[in-house]
Amino acid sequence: MPAAPPCRPPARRCAAPRPPMAPGPFLFPPSRKMAAGGRLPLSLPGGRARAAFLRFFQERHGHRRLPSAPVRPRGDPSLLFVNAGMNQFKPIFLGTAHPRSELSRYRRVVNSQKCVRAGGKHNDLEDVGRDTCHHTFFEMLGNWSFGDYFKEEACSMAWELLTEVYEIPKDRLYVTYFGGDSSLGLSADEECRDVWLQLGVPASRVLPFPLKDNFWEMGDTGPCGPCTEIHYDHVGGGRNAAALVNQGSPDVVEIWNLVFMQYNREVEGNLLPLPQHHVDTGMGLERLVTVLQNKRSNYDTDLFTPILDAIHKGCGAPKYQGLVGDADVGRVNMAYRVVADHVRTLCVCITDGIYPGLSGAELVLRRILRRAVRFCSEVLHAPPGLLASLVPTVVEVLGDAYPELRKNADQVVDIISENEAAFLSSLERGRRVIERTVQQMQPSTNFPADVAWSLYGNLGFPLDLIDLMLEEKGIRLDSDAFNELVLEDAKRKAQGAQAAQLEGADVRLDVHSLAQLRGDNVPATDDSPKYSYKLGQHGQYEFSPCQATILMLYRDQSLQKEVGAGQRCGVILDRTNFYAEQGGQASDQGYLIRLGQQDILFPVESVHLCGGYVVHAVTAVETLRAGDQVQLFVDEARRLACMTNHTATHLLNFALRHVLGDNTEQRGSHVTAERLRFDFAVKSPVTVEQLQQVEQVVQDAIKRNEAVHMAEVPLALARRVQGLRAMDEEYPDPVRIVSLGVPVETVLTCDSEAARQTSVELCCGTHLLQTGAMEDLAIVSERQLVKGISRVIAVTGRQAKQAREVGQCLATEVDSVSIRMKQRSTSIAEMQNLSKEVGQLTEVVASTAMPQWQRKELQTILKALQRTANTAIRKLEIRQAEEKAQSLLTKHCNQPVIVDTVPADSLSILMKVVNQLCDKSPGTSVLLLSPQASGEVLCACQVSKCCW
Repeated sequence: MPAAPPCRPPARRCAAPRPPMAPGPFLFPPSRKMAAGGRLPLSLPGGRARAAFLRFFQERHGHRRLPSAPVRPRGDPSLLFVNAGMNQFKPIFLGTAHPRSELSRYRRVVNSQKCVRAGGKHNDLEDVGRDTCHHTFFEMLGNWSFGDYFKEEACSMAWELLTEVYEIPKDRLYVTYFGGDSSLGLSADEECRDVWLQLGVPASRVLPFPLKDNFWEMGDTGPCGPCTEIHYDHVGGGRNAAALVNQGSPDVVEIWNLVFMQYNREVEGNLLPLPQHHVDTGMGLERLVTVLQNKRSNYDTDLFTPILDAIHKGCGAPKYQGLVGDADVGRVNMAYRVVADHVRTLCVCITDGIYPGLSGAELVLRRILRRAVRFCSEVLHAPPGLLASLVPTVVEVLGDAYPELRKNADQVVDIISENEAAFLSSLERGRRVIERTVQQMQPSTNFPADVAWSLYGNLGFPLDLIDLMLEEKGIRLDSDAFNELVLEDAKRKAQGAQAAQLEGADVRLDVHSLAQLRGDNVPATDDSPKYSYKLGQHGQYEFSPCQATILMLYRDQSLQKEVGAGQRCGVILDRTNFYAEQGGQASDQGYLIRLGQQDILFPVESVHLCGGYVVHAVTAVETLRAGDQVQLFVDEARRLACMTNHTATHLLNFALRHVLGDNTEQRGSHVTAERLRFDFAVKSPVTVEQLQQVEQVVQDAIKRNEAVHMAEVPLALARRVQGLRAMDEEYPDPVRIVSLGVPVETVLTCDSEAARQTSVELCCGTHLLQTGAMEDLAIVSERQLVKGISRVIAVTGRQAKQAREVGQCLATEVDSVSIRMKQRSTSIAEMQNLSKEVGQLTEVVASTAMPQWQRKELQTILKALQRTANTAIRKLEIRQAEEKAQSLLTKHCNQPVIVDTVPADSLSILMKVVNQLCDKSPGTSVLLLSPQASGEVLCACQVSKCCW
């Protein structure tokens, strides 16, 4: 790496020193004095420690106090969660902040930032609970200078806060500085060292350390610089603990890191001085409070003890004792720590819009929740609902600092409860499966992969949880075999209801057959002819014929040269125009014939891609042999329907982003000839208006009859397309780009914005050549799979038009019922018939394929009509009951017992008559009968309390 040139700090104007300000009552009580032996005299609550930090920099040193940013990163795809206080200030450090933006006006800033370190580069998840210091969620206290003060002022402020405001004994503190790196041409940061010496820190406590300890970098490139850390000795007593600094000792821990950003690392690796110097400091509140409360464990501070107490009350397990390792028998204390930490993380993440889900940060949060639930259930033996019951306690601890927690507490409880209940049920079933399987296993054998796959696929067990439960029993799982089963299951599920009925498992090549094919140098199938189609003169699609040779047959888990009549097998060809199921699109169907035998058809039921070989599932009507020459015929109507729906899927993806926002991310899709299914992540439920807008965006593209451009390009080049929509999966190289309305060459142009204005995706599927052939698209279903993940089902062409026609017919029927309902009939029978009609319409609307926005509108109207009908019937029945009761009272005046028959259309009316009689004549017992036309007799009675 080339040496960096000598760096001198750029000229700057130092801020004028501010007069000292005595700690006021808002910081600490005046009685806070040093205790004997250099220990802190009293325990400072965590909330006041946080407030003291913020007020110190805000009021004493003129910093602008900012709220914490959400833990969901803003426009930073490199992060799953905000994991440091500086994340929100990256544009300032990188120089990308707009000169008219608020960011560009920041000079001195202070805040307490919510941070999550779970997943990605900084991942503390698996360490949480094993010790007393790791957390997935923590609070980062930080102060920043953007081109204002630098080392002298930063160190002075830090020392002042720690020793004068917090009154931490000076003889417990050690500071480190960057000791230089000759390979980079960087000398020791003597400026920083001298600042500490001038502040009175003994030279024996000012310690140099190398690059890995005291040089901070944002990433492979970008702003960076030396840092100085402040360490605290928990033991004290006048000893010299310098030898323990940065050695991983639990007795001497870092509490504050001050980073001096003065360089920029270029792409080539060299360091250049920044035009402005910045200061970025970070101090974990949990560690600070541990020091201020004279504790050795973060979990013993008041940031955690209320939560631990709530766990104890909720589960009845032995009280938390802070034990770790072998001393923690049964891992009860570890469970306390896991649950306390994880419920804090869940509350903060859900409040900030990250919900347990299926990918990215959502998947990490799902793992956190399930890990906490497992410790609640299996270690603490807590009743269901414990995790959600802790939310109010977390809000009480953190709500003053982060008011958004109080606003969203009910939503947090609901989401945790829903996910907790679902996983508890799965966990119990899974535990029984594992126990039973282990009992049946032979000694020294691996856990069956198919059982683990069932746990993973059917019960939603994370792989790491399966491994952990098996590890506890001293059993291992063959991960390769397990992963193979998971992939096979994913393919089967992706085929939908119709394809799920196909028996495709027996034609999927096993690992041995694949190895044999490659060993025999059997070439992979050339499936490029699947893209050989064009538009004819009259706008119809013309699919090119394909002739091929049978290379091998596959049956009964083995490769064969010959298969007899009536046998189901996999046919491997040298080339094919059939589309194998992949990328969410269902496979083609059709038939093949042997050359010279035009009258014998071999139906192709499904097509699968296995290791580069396309396997056609065929039931042989006559003997098939390797070497046979065949001609292939795709079911053109089915293929065209799949092409239509696949292109519609791309348009739908674009429309959803256009209407709901760029944060709408695809989570999966499936295309068949009958319909398309699309799963996506979205923060809020989709409204009726948004569904209409999405359909309109698609219909506009259909009307424009845009050309669908497709081309294969190098993967590296494709990934540079701005606005490209691609799933998080492996793609071939070269990769196929599908662009609607804009030529692929245009979207590949450097800095082209064209891809942001239309649909551009990486896709191996088959597509229309022009969007007009789609004719129409109707979203016929939309529902949430889990919180934050929605699924839509749509149809195209004639099916879409039919759905709209049906929707219009039903809307007309609903309007008719509404008109008749407004006429306010005085007949109970008529109103009951109307109510019945509303109920029947409600069922039809719920089950019929029609535009989803229209379904929701009609369901809202029908729900209101049902309430209106029920209210009208109830009022009419009460009126009729009053009349009948009055007539009976007149007939049976002052009698202690009334037994009579009355005409009544329903038992409800008869009961109302009895109630009216008893209300009007409290001392009377009543029995009424009502003969019905069906021959039945209704009976209602009530005995007076006087007779009890």
